[in-house]
Formats: sequence, structure tokens, C-alpha cells
Amino acid sequence: QVQNISQSMEVLDLRTYRDLQYVRNTESLMKGLDSRLKVAAESQKSLNARSFQELKDKMTELLPLMPVLDQYKSDTRLIVHLKEEVRNLSGSLLAIQEEMGAYDYEELQQRVLMLEARLHACMQKLGCGKLTGVSNPITIRASGSRFGSWMTDTMTPSADSRVWYMDGYYKGRRVLEFRTLNDFVTGQNFVQHLLPHPWAGTGHVVFNGSLYYNKYQSNIAVKYHFRSRSILVQRSLAGAGYNNTFPYSWGGFSDIDFMVDESGLWAVYTTNQNAGNIVVSRVDPQTLEVLHSWDTGYPKRSAGESFMICGTLYVTNSHLAGAKIYFAYYTNTSSYEYTDIPFHNQYSHISMLDYNPRERVLYTWNNGHQVIYNVTLFHVIKTSGEL
Repeated sequence: QVQNISQSMEVLDLRTYRDLQYVRNTESLMKGLDSRLKVAAESQKSLNARSFQELKDKMTELLPLMPVLDQYKSDTRLIVHLKEEVRNLSGSLLAIQEEMGAYDYEELQQRVLMLEARLHACMQKLGCGKLTGVSNPITIRASGSRFGSWMTDTMTPSADSRVWYMDGYYKGRRVLEFRTLNDFVTGQNFVQHLLPHPWAGTGHVVFNGSLYYNKYQSNIAVKYHFRSRSILVQRSLAGAGYNNTFPYSWGGFSDIDFMVDESGLWAVYTTNQNAGNIVVSRVDPQTLEVLHSWDTGYPKRSAGESFMICGTLYVTNSHLAGAKIYFAYYTNTSSYEYTDIPFHNQYSHISMLDYNPRERVLYTWNNGHQVIYNVTLFHVIKTSGEL
């Protein structure tokens, strides 16, 4: 980048030198013209009155150019000074790079990115709390069919604002990746990923550069890596229902729902063994192995949708208008409570509801509308000892 700046400065310097010659030539011509006019004004022998007046009028028009030329010459000196500073900076950076080596620089960059991710994770955990309220809906876009899913990555740096879009609830393989949220709103600047296996439901999530989804007509969890455009791992969720065996109340093959909160990756589903009650499982994002599971006791077919915040599963009692967040299960204490947190279901049919811990918002697909909700968390700060 510094090299590009230096090259640009070289080009600017050449143009400046060339233009300065024009300026100097113009300046000398103007001075010569001014002298001739003074001589002519005294004698008026070589010019008739009309020609003399025309020259005088031209000179009057050109006079404001004089201070402009003086300023241009001053700016030229500043540009020369700036060019010298850029050269010094470029030389210093090249010396640092030679001292460190290119490999060390890349390694340092990776370490900085890792530290940024760790700092981000610490901040999210510090800000964990209990859900107390949901804002009014904010409609981002109206597109696609009645059912679908859209999301941003929950673990990338804040500068990465890519949006992923998956229309439909079964047999789909087409994932659109938009460069920014604004591009998503306008429907421009996207690339297409064609998944090797079709998906079921709308419970997909993007986590640290990979898409986690339920493979159609199976209880297999799939991890698809966007950059390499390949499946990194796939694994069966033992006993998990599929093919509308235990969906949410709206159906749509929503048997298995992946989600991410401040503490990592989760899968929400149910089994025959759990009598159709919602099971919450912590999942290893690298291997897709189930690390721990909780039986919430809440029937999945009676749930509209659900999402995780700070290790707590929140469940809505309907996917239709008038729904509220009705039930909360706390994995840290293996306990539950019934809640009464209303939220405005503006378009009357929610088929996807997911929390993004990076942005502290709920992403929703509501009857062909992509909608977000801000959340309010009640923070409990625990201290050791007396204050």
C-alpha cells in the first residue's frame, strides 16, 4: 500500500512539474503583456484606441489569475514536502519488514485477529444478561417466499458485514452471500454458493466462516465452509427427529434448529426418547459432536420458534400474530420459568427467529419480510466479598 502511495506521488510530482512550467510560462507572458501595455499607454503610437482598449480589457480579466498562480506555486512546495515524507515513511516500513520478515508479519497479523476475536468474546460474556424486552420490528427488506432464513456471521470482526440469504424451507441448495447489509437491501453485489446437499427447515446459522445446517431427509448436521466451498464435516444427531416428525408449530421441516450465542454453537431438536420435548445440546463447532444435552420439558410442536441468549433458551408460544416469548430454560442451572415478554409480529407468520450475539439483535423471516428486533438484557454483576 505504501508502495502504491509512493508511485502515485511520483506521478503527481511529474504532473506538478509539467504544470509548473506552464504556470511559469503564463506568468512571464502576463508580465510581458503588462509591460507592453504600460509602454503603449504612454505613447499609444503603435496601437489604435480600440486595439489598446481590447488589450487592456484582456489584461483586466487575467489579473485575478496572479494570486492563483502564487497559491499554486505555494501548493507545489507543499506537495514536494509531502512526497519526501512519504518516501521516508516507505523506507522506514521497508526496513521494518526486512527486519521482521514477511512470514513474521503474517503471523503477527493472525495474532492480532485472534486477540480481536478473544476480546470480542470477553466483551460479549461480560455483557450477558437476562432477556427483559424486545423492541418494535425493523423491516430490512421484503423479498423471497413466505419461508426462509437470513443471517450474518456471529463471530467475525465488526468490519465484516456480509449477509447470507436462503429462500425456502426444504430441498434448497442456493445460498446468496451479499457483501454488505446495504447490498442486501438493494439486492446487489452478491455471490452464489451451491450446497452439495440440500437443506431442511430454516434453522441454519453462519458461525466463524461456516454454514451449519440440517441435511434434507436426515438428522445429519452439515458444516459447509464458504471460502473453500466445501463440506468440512457432517455428523448425525443421534435420535433427533426429522422430516416434520418434531417441527415447530409452523411445520416446514423445522425439526433441527442451529443457533449461536455468546458461549458457542447449539442445536435445538427433540427425540422419541424425550417424548417430543425440546432438547438443547451444546455442539462442538469443529467436530459437530454433542458435548452436553438438556431436556427442557417444553413440547416442541407447541413452540412457534426459539433462540439462545447467554446460555438461555427462549421459546415463543406461537408463530402467528399475538405471540409472546413464553418460556425460558437456563442451561447453567438446568431450570426453567414461564415468561411474558411480548413482541410485535408485524406480518403474522414467523418461520425463522435467531439471535446474533455480535449485534445484539434478533433476525427474523416473517412472511416474506426480513426483519430485526433489538433486545434489552438485564445485567447481573456478581462480586466476590463485600463492598
